[in-house]
Amino acid sequence: MATTIPARPARARRARNGPHDDTRLALLFILPATIGFLVFLVWPTLRGIYLSFTKFNLLTPPEFNGLDNYVRMVQDPVFWNAMKVTLYYVILNIGFQTVLALVIAVMMQRLTQRTWLRGIVLTPFLVSNVVAAMVFLWILDYQLGIANNIIAGLGLERIPFLSSEAWVIPTIAFINVWRHVGYTALLIFAGLQMIPETVYEAGRIDGASEVRMFRSITVPLLRPIISLVLIITVVGSFQVFDTVAIATRGGPVDSSRVLQYYIYDVAFSRFQFGYASAMSVALLVVLVIITFVQYRLSRAESSDLA
Repeated sequence: MATTIPARPARARRARNGPHDDTRLALLFILPATIGFLVFLVWPTLRGIYLSFTKFNLLTPPEFNGLDNYVRMVQDPVFWNAMKVTLYYVILNIGFQTVLALVIAVMMQRLTQRTWLRGIVLTPFLVSNVVAAMVFLWILDYQLGIANNIIAGLGLERIPFLSSEAWVIPTIAFINVWRHVGYTALLIFAGLQMIPETVYEAGRIDGASEVRMFRSITVPLLRPIISLVLIITVVGSFQVFDTVAIATRGGPVDSSRVLQYYIYDVAFSRFQFGYASAMSVALLVVLVIITFVQYRLSRAESSDLA
């Protein structure tokens, strides 16, 4: 009677042949993302830096002009006004969005963790910037807008939300806060899941109120997450464009001409791609500096939970 020799287990065969190397498989998986990163991020950045030292209008080859574009930028009052308007928008947008998102996230954590509620909170983020701008352009219209009709119905004066120098940037900030606050709140909510419940139980035993635990427990332990959220939202806020392009086109009287819209106008309306590239490089430098300062001041690399 023939004796059947059992097959060696796969683990034994791998042990005999040595450890299996998955490096090639890993490189294969990350190859598409790497190609996309190089083609759509690294190459345009390097190309833009090169064009910032040239005079280029798409019709003729780039002509090297040294630092002329940067000298022009420093002497351009419209550029500095656009930078000032952008900073004003960023301060309003980040201030309101972060505080409101933190409150929403804590309420979802402490009161209810229903999945459908998180879906409702995230819904505005699924609306594109263009659609949101068009909807609010109609809602906030001075004569026909629902908001101003309600205000007039209450016996108050109509508010020129998007046609007043004083109101236009706060209104644009409000529109973008409405759209992004749900996403920001979910990021903070994810950070709240990492805080052990035992910490709050200890606070309750010591007689701490919800407000005191929020101030003394939640906020300090959320510091790394809040730092990450601030970096993401600040970088995104400096790149505001869609809402301005649809709702105000930089008006009235340049009061909403943010830097991204000014770069777009110089590049695609005046075909001065060299000067537009120089302003883009300046914006890149500003964002790198702000991100580095935020990262260092917030100590985002460390956590009080460790």
